[in-house]
Amino acid sequence: MPGVSGAGEPAALAAPEVLVVGAGPVGLAAAIELGRRGVRCLVVERNDRVGQAPRAKTTNVRTREHLRRWGIADALRRASPIHPDRPSTIVFATRMDGPELARFEDALNGTRARTNLYAEEAQWVPQYVLEEVLRAHAASLPGVALRFGEELVSIAEGGEEVVSVLRDRATGAVREVRSAFVIGADGSRSAVREAIGARMMGRGALAGNVNVIFRAPDLAARGRHGPGIMYWMVNADVPSVLGPLDEAGLWSFIATRLPDGHDPAAMDPVELIRRGTGLRDLEVEVLRVDPWVAQELIADRYATRRVFLAGDAAHLHPPFGGFGMNMGIGDGVDLGWKIAATLRGWGGPGLLASYEAERRPVHERTIAESVVNYGLVGNHLVQPGLEEEGLLGEATRREVGEIIRMTKVREFMTLGLVLGAHYGGSPIVVPDGSPAPAESATVYVPSARPGCRAPHLWLADGSSLFDHFGPGFTLLVTEGGAGAAAPFAEAAAARGVPLAVLAPGDARLRPRYGAALCLVRPDGHVAWRGAAAEDAGAILDCARGGADPAARGTAAAERAMT
Repeated sequence: MPGVSGAGEPAALAAPEVLVVGAGPVGLAAAIELGRRGVRCLVVERNDRVGQAPRAKTTNVRTREHLRRWGIADALRRASPIHPDRPSTIVFATRMDGPELARFEDALNGTRARTNLYAEEAQWVPQYVLEEVLRAHAASLPGVALRFGEELVSIAEGGEEVVSVLRDRATGAVREVRSAFVIGADGSRSAVREAIGARMMGRGALAGNVNVIFRAPDLAARGRHGPGIMYWMVNADVPSVLGPLDEAGLWSFIATRLPDGHDPAAMDPVELIRRGTGLRDLEVEVLRVDPWVAQELIADRYATRRVFLAGDAAHLHPPFGGFGMNMGIGDGVDLGWKIAATLRGWGGPGLLASYEAERRPVHERTIAESVVNYGLVGNHLVQPGLEEEGLLGEATRREVGEIIRMTKVREFMTLGLVLGAHYGGSPIVVPDGSPAPAESATVYVPSARPGCRAPHLWLADGSSLFDHFGPGFTLLVTEGGAGAAAPFAEAAAARGVPLAVLAPGDARLRPRYGAALCLVRPDGHVAWRGAAAEDAGAILDCARGGADPAARGTAAAERAMT
C-alpha cells in the first residue's frame, strides 16, 4: 500500500484542520464525516491495515444507514466475499456433524426484506472488506489524506492548536503536524489516550480466547446444518464459534474462554478446529492465529479541549453481540459533524462538550450488554450427556436448546440496543416532557422523542425518508406545507447553520413523529419536535451547542406536544 493517498493531498498534508490517528473503521468514519463537510483532514496509521484479523464481521443496521448516507452501502454489498443472499442464520449445535440444538433466523436483522424500522439491513462481512470500502471513499474526498506506516510520538496542546509529532516507521524520520483538533481512533493501546493522560477503568482480562483464520474448502459441504453466518459448537472438547469469511472456504474459528493456564501459542490450531467441529480428518490450512483477551474497560475521560478519543481507544468490551466496531463508527459520526460545525463557525461553545455527555451512556449500556452475552458462551452450555444417544441425550439437548433460545435471543436480536440508543439527557437536545422509551436490548419501538434516532419510513416513491435529509440539520414537516418552517429557515440563515426543509406530504409521518415539526440533527437524531416554530432561534441555539443547558427552551418544551 502506498504511504500516502487521498484527493487534495498537498493541502491536507500541509495544513490539516483535524489529525485523525488510526485508519480503522472508526478513524475512517470520522474522516468521511469531516471530508464530506469540506474539512481538511489527515489520517495517519502505524500499520498498513492489510490482512488484519477480521474480529468484527457484523456491520449492523445503524452503521449501514450511515454507509447509505455516505453513498457507499451498495459498494459494500458488491465488495463482500459473502453472497448477499446467504441466510442470516445462527446455528447452535454440538458439532458441525452433530445434532442441532437451536437456531436463530434473521439474526442481527440481516435479511434483505424491506421494513419501515430501518433503511438498510445488517451485513455479515469481514472488517477488512469494510475498511477497504471506507478507505476508498475517504481517499476520494477533497482535503482528506491518508498516510500509512506513520505513528504518533507526542501531542502538545496549545490554546488554538495541537502540535503532534509523527514518526515514519520505515525511515525513522519525524515531523510536526499542527491541527485544530486531534481524534484518537488508534485502538486499545491508544497512544493518543496515553498522551492526554486518560486511564481505562473497569475489569480487564475477563478471559483468554484464541481466533484462528483458516481455509477448509470442504467444511461447508461436510457440515449438516445448512448455510448460515455463525455456528456455535457446544461440546466439552473445544467450545467454539465458527463463521464463513467468503464462499470459497475461508473461515474464522474462535475457541472461547480458554481454561486458566492454557497458552494459546502452545495449542495446535488444526487440532482445536478438528475437535471443535467434530470433523477429525478435515483438511485445514491455518493462515493466522490471534490470541486475545476479553475486557470490560472504559476511559475515565474522553477528551481534553482539542483532543478526543473514539472507538477502542475509549471503550473495550467482549465482542459478543457485534457492537464494538459499530459503536466506534457511531463515535466517529458524532465527532465528525460536531468538529466540522465548530470549525465552520456555526457550532456553539457547548457542542464538542456534548460528545462525551451523549456517547458515554450509550457505551456503558452496550458494554454491560456485551458482558452479559459473554457470560453465556458455549463453555457454560455444556451439560452431562449432551452428546449421548438415546432418551437421555435427546432430553438434555432439548433442555440446552431451550436455554439457548431464551437467553441468546438478546445477543442476536438486538434492534432495541442498536436503534434504541438515544441522547435524551443531552445538553444539546430540547426536551419535550415525554417519557423516555422503555429500554430493551431486543425490542425497538420507533420514537421521535428528542434525543432518539429519527424514525424511518419508506416513502410512496420507494425512497427512504433518510435519503431526503440534508447534510446539516433537517426540519421535517409532517403535516401542512413547508411554509411552517419559515421561522427556522430565517433563524438558521442568521446563524449560518445549514438547514434543509423537508415536507414529504405523507400522512403516515404525523403519527409516527408525534408532532407537526421535527428538527433532525446531521447524525439523524432528533434535536426537537413541536407544534409550532415560535422559538426557532432558541431551539437552534440549543441544538448547535450555543445555548445555556440550564435554559434549554423551556417555553418550547411546554408547547412541544400541544
